[in-house]
Amino acid sequence: MHARHHLHRNRKLAVLGALTALVLAGRASAQIGLGLSPMRLDLTLSPGVTHSGVLSLNNDSPDKVRVVAELLDFYIDATDTPQFGRQYTQEAEFSCRPWLTVNPMEIELAGNSHAAVRFTIRTPANATERSNHCAVGFTTQPAVNQSNGPGLRTAVQIVAAIYAVVGKPAAEGSIKDLTLEPVPDPKQPGWRAVVVLANPSLMHFRPTGDLDVLDESGKVVESAKFVPLPVLPKRDQRFLFPLKLGMPGNYTLRVRVDLGGSEIEEATAVVVIPKNGL
Repeated sequence: MHARHHLHRNRKLAVLGALTALVLAGRASAQIGLGLSPMRLDLTLSPGVTHSGVLSLNNDSPDKVRVVAELLDFYIDATDTPQFGRQYTQEAEFSCRPWLTVNPMEIELAGNSHAAVRFTIRTPANATERSNHCAVGFTTQPAVNQSNGPGLRTAVQIVAAIYAVVGKPAAEGSIKDLTLEPVPDPKQPGWRAVVVLANPSLMHFRPTGDLDVLDESGKVVESAKFVPLPVLPKRDQRFLFPLKLGMPGNYTLRVRVDLGGSEIEEATAVVVIPKNGL
C-alpha cells in the first residue's frame, strides 16, 4: 500500500451548535445486570470550590452482589479503546482523580435494587484553567456470605467518566494526518483509514464528522462516521475506520470534521491499493 503524504487541508465556516457532550460508556455483564447512572459527568468548576453529586448504582439481577468502587485515571489508546487504571503517570497533568472522593467505597446490593453513591470533587485553590478527566469504577466481588466453591466467577466493571473543566479554556484542534493502512489481523485482512487529530490545547473536544472514500471518477464508494470518543488535551489521537475496499486502484480519502469551533476542518489524501493486495 502506498499513501501519498501531501495531505490537503482547508476550513469552511459553518453555523453549528455547541460541542456534542463527551461520552465514555462502561460495560456490564447482562447476566449480572449492573447499571450506573449517569455514566458521564461534565462539570465546569472554579478553583477552590467543592462540588458534590450522586451516582445511582443498580443491580437488575435477582442475585445479591457486592460492589467495590475505585478512583481511576483513563485515556484513549491508539486503537480507539478507553483504558481505565488506578493511576497513569502520563495523565497526571490532567487528572482530577486526586480531587475526587466517593462514599461508600464498598456496597452490597440486594437483587433488583439500587443504591446512591455520593461523590465529591474539591478543586485546589491554585487549580489552573484547563480540562481535567478521571473516573469512578465499580467492580463486582463475591458477596460476603457467598461460598468460595469451584466454578467460574466473572468480575464486571462499570465506569462513570468525569470531565472537570476549570474556567473556560478554549479547545483547538486540527487534522494532523490521513492515511490508509492494512488491518493488523491476519485472520481478518483488509484496509482501514486512519485519521490523526491533534489537540494542542488544554481543553478536550469531541469530533463529529465523516470520512468518505472516493474512486478515481470522484464517486463516493464508502463512508463512515467518527467514533464518539474525546480527544483529550495535549495529545494526538488516532481514529480508525475499517473499510470494505478490496479492488486495487487509486482512491481519495476525504475527511470533514467539526472540532467544536466555528469552522469545519477538511482534508484529503490520495492512496493506492496495489494489485497484489495485502
